[in-house]
Amino acid sequence: MKKLLSILLMAILIATLFTFTGCSKPESLKFGLGTYAYTENVASAQGTKTGAMEVVSTIAAVLLSEDGKIVKCEIDCADTALNFNEKGEFVAIAEFKTKYEKGSDYGMVAYAGAKKEWFEQADIFEALVAGKTIDEVKALIANEGKGTDEVINAGCTIAIADFVSALEKAVANAKDSAATAEDTLKLGIVSSQTGENATDKDAGSNEVETTISAIASKDGKVTAAVTDAYQASVAFDAKGVTTTKAADIATKLEKGNDYGMVAYGNAKKEWFEQAAAFDAELIGKDTSEIAALATAEGKPVDALVTAGCTIAVSDMVKAAVKASK
Repeated sequence: MKKLLSILLMAILIATLFTFTGCSKPESLKFGLGTYAYTENVASAQGTKTGAMEVVSTIAAVLLSEDGKIVKCEIDCADTALNFNEKGEFVAIAEFKTKYEKGSDYGMVAYAGAKKEWFEQADIFEALVAGKTIDEVKALIANEGKGTDEVINAGCTIAIADFVSALEKAVANAKDSAATAEDTLKLGIVSSQTGENATDKDAGSNEVETTISAIASKDGKVTAAVTDAYQASVAFDAKGVTTTKAADIATKLEKGNDYGMVAYGNAKKEWFEQAAAFDAELIGKDTSEIAALATAEGKPVDALVTAGCTIAVSDMVKAAVKASK
């Protein structure tokens, strides 16, 4: 009897140990997206030299522990030059690619004498900040926006100030999620252009809208998602002269109620609310299921409309598909 009791107690002990070790649930992490964007180098057209406005944006997604340490982060840049000529015509952009998407074609090694390409240096920075708090990351900035010796010796020799600014926003925006350290973290970025040529009566314009999707996923299914977007435009007259000034760019999420869809567009919900409804619908879906959320015309399917997302979702879906792959 005593032997049987001992065996039974040992079985209970083993089962208890297994419960608290082998089957422990991974810690849920906070999940955030941040975009640091601005325009610069605005210039009118002069002769054969096109006018331009440069749109600079650095985007960061982060998984954050309860004690404020970065577990994982993803960083990319969607820099764009909006051009126009001396006839007041906007210049169409053939293809939009982020710095990470350009890969070796970005040309830092081939044309700038760098030892590592941009995407490689971004990867190094991401690995370096893992385990650090945002204050510790901010302390990595040295002279002229470049990194300290710790950063440079690791192989990241490019300026990191914008990286840190985007990451700081992502950390500030981080909210509780179902994502864990086991999840994959990715960014999907899609940009589209609209433009109007100037006339003697009306100014021309060149505008880019960039839509961003940050997604955490496990086994091909979304566990956390945030969607954001921003717009930037330059105006010019029929001679290619612009009076547009360089400025910081606020994203649609950052604008909140000031984006004005309810006040000026007769919408029932503001953009940030509709984006939140879209993000909620992404949870648990795989890439093919995400792609099916938009009709052929780019409108939301009935499930999205019922959830409260009635805006055009074509670029939102494209960005989410990119991030989920």
